[in-house]
Formats: sequence, C-alpha cells, structure tokens
Amino acid sequence: MSGLLAHMGTGVTTTCRCWALTRRDGVVMGFTDHDRALAFEGVAFRPDTGLSALAVQQSTGLSVDNTEALGALSDAAIREADIEAGRYDGAELRAWLVNWQDVAARALIFAGTIGELRRAGGAFEAELRGLTDALNVSLGRVYQKSCSAVLGDRDCTFDLDTPGYVSERPAEVVEETRVFRFGEVGGFEEDWFRHGVIRVLSGAATGLIGLIKRDRVEGMGRVIELWQPLGAQVVAGDALRIEAGCDKRMSTCQFKFDNLLNFQGFPDIPGDDWTITDPTKSPALDGGSRR
Repeated sequence: MSGLLAHMGTGVTTTCRCWALTRRDGVVMGFTDHDRALAFEGVAFRPDTGLSALAVQQSTGLSVDNTEALGALSDAAIREADIEAGRYDGAELRAWLVNWQDVAARALIFAGTIGELRRAGGAFEAELRGLTDALNVSLGRVYQKSCSAVLGDRDCTFDLDTPGYVSERPAEVVEETRVFRFGEVGGFEEDWFRHGVIRVLSGAATGLIGLIKRDRVEGMGRVIELWQPLGAQVVAGDALRIEAGCDKRMSTCQFKFDNLLNFQGFPDIPGDDWTITDPTKSPALDGGSRR
C-alpha cells in the first residue's frame, strides 16, 4: 500500500485494475484491464478477457459496498454455459489497484461476492457485493415443529458417508437433465433418497447439485426425479453420488438416521389453533370448570 501511495504521489502513474475470482468449486480466474498479463499472489491475471469494472461505491459504517463488472463471454474465460449452470453464483471476488511496472505496489480496493449476474448479446454484467452484505442474513433459531438443520451440517452432525445412506454409481438414462433412470439400485427402499441430493462427480456437470423431488421403483428399475433440471448435460457414464434425504420430521430423525439427540425442531410446541382456542368451543384442557 505504501509503495502505491508513493507511486501515486509522483504525478505520473502506471496503474491498472486486477480482479481475482474464486468460484465455489475452487476454480480461480484472474483478469486485468492492462494490455499485458500480470501475476501476483499465485494468480495469473489475463488481459484478453474484455473484463472491465465500473466505479466502486464505498461508504463508512455498515452500508454494503457495491460495484459492477462488465465483460465478454468467451470459451477461453467466462462461458455462458457455466453461468447458466450456476458456477459463478456466490463466487468470491477481490479487486486491486496495481502499478503494472511493479506489482508489489498495489492496494486491495474491493472484496466481496458476485450477486446478480446478467448476460445478453454475447456479454455479461455482474453485480458485486461487498463483505458487509453478509450482515443482511438473518441469524438465530427458528422455533418450529420441523428440524431447522441441514442433513449432515454442524447442527445435525450426521455422517453422510455412513454405509447405507449413499450410493455412488454411473448415470444410465438421463432425461432433460432432471430424471435419472437406473436399472437397479439395490439395498435402498423406495423414497429413501427423496429430499436428498444428487452430486455430479464427473463430466460436463461436475460439481453441480440437484435436489431430489421423487424416488420411486418402476418394475425392476429405479427412477429419481429432481425438482429442477441441472444446468449442464449429464450423460451415461458420468459419476454420480446420491445421498439419502430427510423430511425434517422427528420420527425420521429417530428411526431413519438414529440421530434424535441432534434433532433441531420443537415438535411439542402448540400450534396456532391451540393458542386461539377458548373453553366454550373445546373440551376441557386443564380440568377447570367450563361453566
């Protein structure tokens, strides 16, 4: 930072902007608006991507910093198919102001995530949200009958790699990237995977996850249907990981997963009907007189 300030103080500057984008699947991409490649912090910043940024809006306090990035869709950089598949949703992004003659003289001017991403006419426009955007997320417990945990998270603690709860197998017949048909999935009763997920481990859709809507037996085969199509093609032979599902009920937690001690719901809280009931319209609730 001090090196960049000294450079800016000379009155004649050689600065550019660099962006490092880290997708949730671990892929790291570097861009710069300079006319030649730069490299620092283990990232190569490419000049041939057509990426540029608008002014960064920054403020004091807890207001969310925001800006936008514009660029051209390219098979060598950001592809429309990857945007459609959701690979850039929630990706982390850092931006620097850099002295391109001495990349050690640089300053981080923005850090955050990609919000809304739009594409049209061979180009894309991405909304960038600052780190304080995370403060808009609601925190705390919700008092509800069903479990509030996600199967396998730190509140649930259930190990999904436990034998009998996961099936890893190649795709066989895939319809509209939403319906998966298998010749046989032995050892799992019908609806075992309902409310679970399919993770794609190889092929064009590697890293994508689909939520399971139905799991049924048809003849000698098995049909697993997703709520929504995956964002990329899955073909026969692609490796899949199918994980058992949880419908958030206490009985499921107890008998299907043997995990009742970690159940995060409140099944004994009276419902809304009980709270508005009066003695003249219901049987005695506590033994008291109704006259």
